[in-house]
Amino acid sequence: MVFRGTITDAPDFDPSTDAEALYNAMKGFGSDKEAILDLVTSRSNAQRQEVIAAYKSNFGKDLIEDLKYELTGKFERLIVSLMRTPAYHDAKEIHDAVEGAGTNERCLIEVMASRTNQQMHEMVAAYKDAYGRDIEEDIIADTSGHFKKMLVVLLQGTRDESGVVDADLVEQDAQDLYAAGEEQWGTDEAKFIMILGNRSVTHLCMVFDAYEKIAELSIEDSIKNELSGDFERLMLAVVQCIRSVPMFFAKRLYKSMKGLGTADNTLIRIMISRSEIDMLDIRECFRLRYEKSLYNMIKDDTSGDYKRTLLNLCGGDDDLAGEFFPEAAQIAYKMWELSSMTKVQLRPTVRPASNFDPAADAQALRKAMKGFGTDEDAIIDIVAQRSNAQRQEIRQAFKSLLGRDLMKDLKSELSKNLERLIIGLMLTPAEFDAKMMRKAMEGAGTDEHALIEILVTRSNEEIHAMNAAYQDAYKKSLEEAIQSDTSGHFCRILVSLVQGAREEGPADLERANADAQELADACNADSDDMEMKFMSILCTRSFPHLRRVFQEFVKCTNKDIEQIIKKEMSGDVKNAFYAIVRSVKNQPSYFADRLYKAMKGLGTDDRALIRIMVSRCEIDLFNIRKEFKETQDASLHEFIQGDTSGDYRKTLLLLCGGED
Repeated sequence: MVFRGTITDAPDFDPSTDAEALYNAMKGFGSDKEAILDLVTSRSNAQRQEVIAAYKSNFGKDLIEDLKYELTGKFERLIVSLMRTPAYHDAKEIHDAVEGAGTNERCLIEVMASRTNQQMHEMVAAYKDAYGRDIEEDIIADTSGHFKKMLVVLLQGTRDESGVVDADLVEQDAQDLYAAGEEQWGTDEAKFIMILGNRSVTHLCMVFDAYEKIAELSIEDSIKNELSGDFERLMLAVVQCIRSVPMFFAKRLYKSMKGLGTADNTLIRIMISRSEIDMLDIRECFRLRYEKSLYNMIKDDTSGDYKRTLLNLCGGDDDLAGEFFPEAAQIAYKMWELSSMTKVQLRPTVRPASNFDPAADAQALRKAMKGFGTDEDAIIDIVAQRSNAQRQEIRQAFKSLLGRDLMKDLKSELSKNLERLIIGLMLTPAEFDAKMMRKAMEGAGTDEHALIEILVTRSNEEIHAMNAAYQDAYKKSLEEAIQSDTSGHFCRILVSLVQGAREEGPADLERANADAQELADACNADSDDMEMKFMSILCTRSFPHLRRVFQEFVKCTNKDIEQIIKKEMSGDVKNAFYAIVRSVKNQPSYFADRLYKAMKGLGTDDRALIRIMVSRCEIDLFNIRKEFKETQDASLHEFIQGDTSGDYRKTLLLLCGGED
């Protein structure tokens, strides 16, 4: 294994000299924290063990106990953890995860999914030595079900490491996984556990590729569809580690620092455990995925001596670098390759109601609005649990039976966000999109993000229907409205998209190579020419074709298309192109990010929340929920519950369709 760490053996190392330096740093009143952190982070773990031994020999004292006494808080946890051997550090993390009330399942998942056989065996021995107990027994006592079984399998440290791959077994395993999940009603979890818990990394990478051809779904999507809870999270972590351990840790580090507050235990654990293994690769994967260096994220999210120590372990700022390391370029290429191979099965959360009777629903809605007061619960239960086509039948029945306009009655009886949400559900998708486009452009100021979101994510057919609905409702073409409300290259991008003329075929490999080269050449042109070239390709080619273009772009430039857009462009043009790339890569993930931004921080962007929940609930809101959970470590249901209230919240939660 090639060394890709940031901490190496210090040259001219003398453990006795170091021990004396640490003793002097802690002697007397106060302690020299700078001297401590500089010394500890510039020695390898093996050298630190020699310093611990020399400290006891020279001064008759326990170095770790002295450090605990002198230091405090997160800085103390970090320095003391650095002084433990990797095996004892892992053992303590597992012990802390299962000890006391509650279990830290995410810590168990991270450690158990990412360690090699040798690391597992050493951790098991260290746990027994440190706590006098069997780690397997403690995990069994604190977990349950298939989650427990998979943890026990991983704990054995018996994954095949021979490097020998049997092509027939690859096909058999792929077929067995398909038969255990997507092909049948229910899931044979034991088959997933046996194959993912024991086969070699090389073998499983080939199995995942073969599986994708059989199922037309990535193994990750199948796991999200078939499994749930901690077992789902564990199996996804195993798959991520099979594909790329550095990318797995890059994601974990990002989640530990994004949003309000920092998950310091996770941050400390990863920075320590990977500093002598693959921190350089983790840094590159971090920059590839999040367009920001790990160094700068740590710098922005931590402070004081704790920050200085973490930055020393990180080892450098990749924002100062331009191109990818070769390893990261390969990962970027593979990510686009996976995206182009994967056929995502879109799943709604709202389906047609069985035993549907539009006349009965119309009468029930009239009853809910007649007389003094309004029965909001009755309205919500009907509207949120019917498909849009069924709602249109109810609208017609309401007028035929009662001679009244259902939309006018609902507007009269409801108010604020609940009214906006219910009315949005009662409109046809085309009417709703037209109304959202109108709202984004009327009055002072323009909601450019809404314009981008709608035009980037709708099919040609949906755009044509929206154009017709806009013309019918507002007696003006949508294209004219866009031209009068926006300007420059941004206006041209929107006008291009509103034609609904995007190609719809599969990728053309020869043309994709040519398009990738044209985009690469455009990066060296002036900004106007660059933006026009990007528009001519990104706004017209089919999504499958663009996936291949972006994959080949990495090969042409050793850079990712997202990096280029963020670095070379600005404002609404940048946001529009970035939205296209995100949608091409993974549209449910793009919507999950939009929903997160609508609810994070103080205040809620209710218009965006309503727009996405209404427009996606019969298309892919289940997929969006899964992406939200994976990215935010909290469910969409939880976010809605915490960010909204009353009948508005109840309706949104019905559309959401589950807690994950």
